[in-house]
Amino acid sequence: MRRKPVAANNSSALESTLTRNWLRRGPLACALWPLSLVFRVLSGVRLALFRAGVLKSSRLPVPVVVVGNIYIGGTGKTPLTIWLVQALQEAGMRPGVISRGFGSAEEGAREVTAASTPAQVGDEPLLIKQRTGAPVMVGRDRAATGRALLVAHPDVDILLTDDGLQHYKLQRDVEIILFDGRGAGNGWLLPAGPLREPVSRRRDFTVINAPQLSAGLAAAVGAASPLQMTLAGDVAEQLRDRSQRRSLAELVQQQAAGAGPLRIAAAAGIGNPARFFGMLKAAGLRITELPLPDHHDFQDRPFAALDADLILMTEKDAVKCAQIEELSDDPRLWVVPVTARIDRALADQIVEKCRGRSIA
Repeated sequence: MRRKPVAANNSSALESTLTRNWLRRGPLACALWPLSLVFRVLSGVRLALFRAGVLKSSRLPVPVVVVGNIYIGGTGKTPLTIWLVQALQEAGMRPGVISRGFGSAEEGAREVTAASTPAQVGDEPLLIKQRTGAPVMVGRDRAATGRALLVAHPDVDILLTDDGLQHYKLQRDVEIILFDGRGAGNGWLLPAGPLREPVSRRRDFTVINAPQLSAGLAAAVGAASPLQMTLAGDVAEQLRDRSQRRSLAELVQQQAAGAGPLRIAAAAGIGNPARFFGMLKAAGLRITELPLPDHHDFQDRPFAALDADLILMTEKDAVKCAQIEELSDDPRLWVVPVTARIDRALADQIVEKCRGRSIA
């Protein structure tokens, strides 16, 4: 079995330690609390400078909707963005998407196409393009990226930004903050807690990505009437031939048949791998879990020594594995596409809020 580099091991151990401690106000979190006060002051001053016009921001000629989070890491923004793009398309609008493009080596604005690779544009923008067909552009400066997208696609009449809640250089018309079942963690800001901004931060909509939406969870994230989102995945598609499909129910039955156990592993290089694993377990599958760092690039071939008949993975991971010949030909690798389920009223209210803007 390959050994990970020492630096990677140390980084992973530190991340794991912080993640555990961000869920409670234990000794480590309390020791870091004074630093979180400094972080809060600095971030508050930065926001005040933007509001006062000392730091400049840009307004684009079409409405801008930000899908973001204040909890560091993944909460399900990409599935929500995909759902919202599709809902706006169904409503007769022509949405475009802009994103930072995590992991991209380039700086300027560039369009995501069918020929793009995750190394060029990032895994999440490529997945959004594949799932929606909408124009997608990535770049570090989201205002410049938005302008570039509108020049390339003048028919676009609303822009969604996947992440970028704290990117105040771009003015926005609607802000959606997404949480998952972890809520606000211990409620403290970085580095004592997992929050980039306080839960009291204003927003237009709060969405909670969790199987159960309790009053306590809603209160923890500062939302009186949040919208619930769940992620549903019912089938697995073979990575090397996506037309080959097997329902999760079929895999459950095969595991229960007893005629030789079907060994299933699940891998997830997302912000909260436990959410993916929990969905598979809720379907009745017995799995060996392989959590990976968010945006894992898979060049270390993590499945080489894995003893499994099937390896289930997320779509976000699949866009990268499909680019690696050794992995794209591995018959054990199967993708589980997920679809966000959320009240259609969210899209309707966004259309209503944006209706007052003059659209280019």
